[in-house]
Amino acid sequence: MALLSQDQTGQDNPAGDVAWTVLDAANDLGDTVTVEACRRVIDANLRGIEPAPSDMAIVVAFFG
Repeated sequence: MALLSQDQTGQDNPAGDVAWTVLDAANDLGDTVTVEACRRVIDANLRGIEPAPSDMAIVVAFFG
């Protein structure tokens, strides 16, 4: 999971991209638990800190 949250100056941020995609889908489905986890992951990425492993697990498992 550390790779997903590393600072990647000048590059796309995979964790952020995945979280935004999942956030859109979870919003469409009314999945409030996943929406909140996505928001926390996005917030952590914007702050430059590692998201909680439990939140990342929810985000990654959404399409799995």
